[in-house]
Amino acid sequence: MDSTSTRPARPLVTARTAAVWQVLRREQERQDGRELTVLDVGGGTGGFAVPLAEAGHRVTVVDASPDALAALDRRAADAGVADRVRAVQGDGDALGGLVAPGSVDLILCHAVLEVVDEPTEVVAAITAALRPGGALSLLVAGRAAAVLGRAVNGHLSAAAALVDDPEGRAGPRDTLRRRYDATSATALLTAAGLTVEEIHGVRVLADLLPAAVVESDPQLLLDLELSLATQPPFRDIAAQLHLFARRP
Repeated sequence: MDSTSTRPARPLVTARTAAVWQVLRREQERQDGRELTVLDVGGGTGGFAVPLAEAGHRVTVVDASPDALAALDRRAADAGVADRVRAVQGDGDALGGLVAPGSVDLILCHAVLEVVDEPTEVVAAITAALRPGGALSLLVAGRAAAVLGRAVNGHLSAAAALVDDPEGRAGPRDTLRRRYDATSATALLTAAGLTVEEIHGVRVLADLLPAAVVESDPQLLLDLELSLATQPPFRDIAAQLHLFARRP
């Protein structure tokens, strides 16, 4: 099999993932068709990993769930890329012991920093794993969206807690340990030695609209999401923030 990547990933893009895939496609094009070594931290069943493998890259998925990794293996096999996808059971907090330093071109860390014990240690391990010039795709929960979401649904005490809590939690029953805004997420990556190149809002509108509206014109919604993704204040009230950063 030819080991050279010849095309960018072309997944089934929806309004919920379009902004992220737009950035990932540009990174592949920037690499001029070179096969990339990719690490997907918390990559689960392979929603990003398998399309990247289909584009000709070699992807290692680290996830704590054996059931998710089994589903990943099936998905990769069905797509004909089982030889390009490797599943490793582990979690973000143990990343430093799972990946060789300076060995990865592109790391995906999506919806992970909200739940790990020590996000600074995870980001430090990610930075160490990247080759010089390697890039990180980071997706984190947005604090502002959580505040607004609870407030408009009548949960004012939870909204107030989110505003006041240093980590952006809504109380002891909150399923997430922390949430971010553009400033705090950028500071986390910068402190680890990474340079943030782009920040996008993800799911600016997708979570706010009734299903009937979403289904009535999915292409228009996708176009709107991409249009608003880089524009404050819309970017900053998105359900998630996507930061694309590089190791110098």
